[in-house]
Amino acid sequence: MKNILRVFILLLLHAGLTHHLSAQSRIVNGTVTDAETNSPISFCSITILHSFSGTMTDETGRFSLTIAEKSDSLKIVASYLGYRADTISILSEKNNYAILLTPKQGILNEIVVTGASKTTLIRENPVAILTVSQKAIERTLEDNAIDAIAKNAPGLQTVKTGPNISKPFINGLGYNRVLTLYDGILRVETQQWGDEHGVPMDDYIIDKAEVIEGPSSLMYGSDAIAGVLSVFTSIPKETDGKIHGKFLSEYQTNNGLIGNSLSISRGFDHWSYALRGSERIAKNYANPVDGRVYNTGFKMANASAFVGYRNAGGYSHLNFTFYDNHQGIPDGSRDSLTRKFTYQVYESPGENVKLSQVDTIRNRPVVPENQLNSYRLSPLSQRIRDYRIYTDNFYHFGPTDIKVILGYEKNIREEFNHPTDPDQAGEYIVLNTFDYGLRCNIPSFLNVELSAGANGMYQTNSNGNATDFPIPDYHLFDIGSYVYGKWKYEKWTIAGGIRYDHRREKGNEMYIKADSITGFYKQVSFSDTSGSIEQFHSFRIHFEGITGSIGSTYRLNDQLSIKANISRGYRSPNITEIASNGLDPGAHIYYIGNLDFKPEFSLQEDVGVMGTFTNISFELSLFNNYIQNYIYEDQKVDANGNPVVIIPGNKTFQYQQTNARLYGMNCSLNFQPESWKAFQLDNAFSLVYGYNLNTKYKGKGVNGEYLPFIPSPRWLSSARYDIDAKSKILQSVSFKAEADYNLAQNRYLGLYETETPTPAYILINASVHADINYAKKQHMTFQLSVNNIFNIAYQNHLSRLQYFEYYTQSPNGHSGIYNMGRNICMKLIVSF
Repeated sequence: MKNILRVFILLLLHAGLTHHLSAQSRIVNGTVTDAETNSPISFCSITILHSFSGTMTDETGRFSLTIAEKSDSLKIVASYLGYRADTISILSEKNNYAILLTPKQGILNEIVVTGASKTTLIRENPVAILTVSQKAIERTLEDNAIDAIAKNAPGLQTVKTGPNISKPFINGLGYNRVLTLYDGILRVETQQWGDEHGVPMDDYIIDKAEVIEGPSSLMYGSDAIAGVLSVFTSIPKETDGKIHGKFLSEYQTNNGLIGNSLSISRGFDHWSYALRGSERIAKNYANPVDGRVYNTGFKMANASAFVGYRNAGGYSHLNFTFYDNHQGIPDGSRDSLTRKFTYQVYESPGENVKLSQVDTIRNRPVVPENQLNSYRLSPLSQRIRDYRIYTDNFYHFGPTDIKVILGYEKNIREEFNHPTDPDQAGEYIVLNTFDYGLRCNIPSFLNVELSAGANGMYQTNSNGNATDFPIPDYHLFDIGSYVYGKWKYEKWTIAGGIRYDHRREKGNEMYIKADSITGFYKQVSFSDTSGSIEQFHSFRIHFEGITGSIGSTYRLNDQLSIKANISRGYRSPNITEIASNGLDPGAHIYYIGNLDFKPEFSLQEDVGVMGTFTNISFELSLFNNYIQNYIYEDQKVDANGNPVVIIPGNKTFQYQQTNARLYGMNCSLNFQPESWKAFQLDNAFSLVYGYNLNTKYKGKGVNGEYLPFIPSPRWLSSARYDIDAKSKILQSVSFKAEADYNLAQNRYLGLYETETPTPAYILINASVHADINYAKKQHMTFQLSVNNIFNIAYQNHLSRLQYFEYYTQSPNGHSGIYNMGRNICMKLIVSF
């Protein structure tokens, strides 16, 4: 398969290049400046509308773009955060353009969207979409990039298992219900079913992120039933042949996080190249209740390479990424009296029958202080390695556009949970995924833009040398095809389409038995099954579904637009939901699946309104989502209602299926007085309710009626003041104060003590940013940020660590693990 992948990539690149090297083209030049100050706008995005091609202005605001010679109907869009985007028609007799952008903070509805079937504008799309810029991500102090994106996108939240593990949730749904895309095209396939399985990516090379709120199965297939998070990496856009680079370094005081990143790129008229590398290392984080939280440190390294070709006909990109993360696995065990963290030295009961001493939680020693405050990781940790190679190709063939993608991802996950044999992995699973996709943009007919395509994946999973086997070895083939159309007439835009998906899975039979020497379980061959246990039965199963969406936007005037959309989403059950039968050591849960499950289908209605006026801009989105065949975890109990324990010290969960409903709202409100342009006040609010519609839970409230992991209502408000220093060296200084108010969450899943209520809390944050020109056409940014200034002790409702508790009573009145306390970050970004 790897050889086939290499050959196919070379063929795609060769076909595109040889077909277009002789294509007739011309170069369009121009400048982008501030309409009020006439100052150049550096690094402004220049994108060809309804295409995937574009460039970026240089430090002086100039740009150069190669387009097809016959381009009378072509339009380009200039967009930059803090300005109204401008759309320019390209004329056959004109090759130079002066573009003036009007400053306006808080504008989201004009930003160009590239994750849809064609490049379009948010205000023209009936689906709720948000974009988060590179600057917003870099200026947000959070544990990782996923949290930074969520801070800037109402409706996107994260379920956390410590500082370095954040799983995206959209409007109350996550895991395999949110599809994460790398560069907008490649599915992130990393065993998303796991609680402690984060998103493997480089936090420092993100160019922007797009959040699609609501079922997006039409374009992406299964697993996008809640929405899509697309993360785009920086692509070289300079064409001057010079070497350009970016160096980033940061230090965070709470957990001693040290992060460094270096990107180097070089671009010519047609070819461009980039190399990137980064590292992050952190100790255990601290808070005012727990002190330092044992085993929350991590060490992470990333590397990536890019080569691209572009001409008037389109482009070809080839990317390679490598991710290596060593991550602690906290379990929250403590001394019952002092509440100091303890660590495991003996094997868990039933894990190793050869040992005379077993772990009882109470016989664990206290973690020494020097180990708590150390960068050295505990032997009980996990290691995740992720490799990606993928190609993205887009070309014009006359009036038709063709986009072809092909990618391969290898995810290796090892979880070490044996204190007596630290090198023996408890869990060792290898996931190989081949992505493919073909999209054709058909010429417009009667004002209707049509797209048709097919995409899917082929996937294999295998268990390595491990002692715990939560999921079987399996093969999966997935394919889906769709038709999408958009009709525009005057102030109306109507968009929608239909899709069919089919997924086929085959699971392998597996036998295990205890090793005669170590006592640990291991796989055995079919020829040696004497005295073994059949861990998994073989199975063959398939799922299919028809999905679609239809929606409309209406532009009341230049300032106000309304939109409505209805969509049907589809999700095939993941492997753990249908076939799991084993312990996930990192989650401390024994999972039991069900092969009789049906696919999930959702029906969601969205309505929204967007407004942009002289002093104010706002956006309001309401949603109602009904899910048929909703799959959820239910703790397994006996006839007397007592929890079933298969492996001591671990809970047992069995997957169930019912219907569910979620509804809520996301809104933003931004002020920037025309008479005081240096000041800006931003506000965002999100609210979601989730209900399990199983009749046995009707009216039971916290005892089963509410869905798990429903975020608390959240109000985020910030005030910013920008000072134009009018100096050749100090360009500008920006001050920001922020209040993050999380209301109490009393609608929680309290059945079998799965969740507990979460009290309200408010965090006060502040930051200052200074842009400095340290040399000709070279600049740097220095940032000083403080989160949780008053060192408030709090527990976020979506933090899994608050439920890591072994005792029913606590001498200090606190239960579970608290979130991070005060954190100061110093960050330096140097561009050259």
